[in-house]
Amino acid sequence: ESGIKEGLCLINAMHITASVFINDNERGLHEDYKRWLEELAPHEPISQYLHNRTGEDNGDAHLKRQIMGREVVVAVTNGRLDFGPWEQIFYGEFDGRRRKRVLVKIIGE
Repeated sequence: ESGIKEGLCLINAMHITASVFINDNERGLHEDYKRWLEELAPHEPISQYLHNRTGEDNGDAHLKRQIMGREVVVAVTNGRLDFGPWEQIFYGEFDGRRRKRVLVKIIGE
């Protein structure tokens, strides 16, 4: 739709508790990510995060976002996103209480 034939596409989660990343769309992998992130940054006990002393209770969501990343850049080749085998773009939501947006910027010719 952009008319760009060759270039780059930036996809950004635009929020500090959300992520955009590229991986395989496989159910087991999705579950593995959920378990792994919860092991690394468990939601509870809420008191373990200094951030939560500000009145928030989403310290874990900030850390999960940091692990999974803020944005991805994908090549545009012949007018299409140029993915490797099994690659897809995913949006990771780690808090869910606020309205959020995703930024897509396409640069090229």
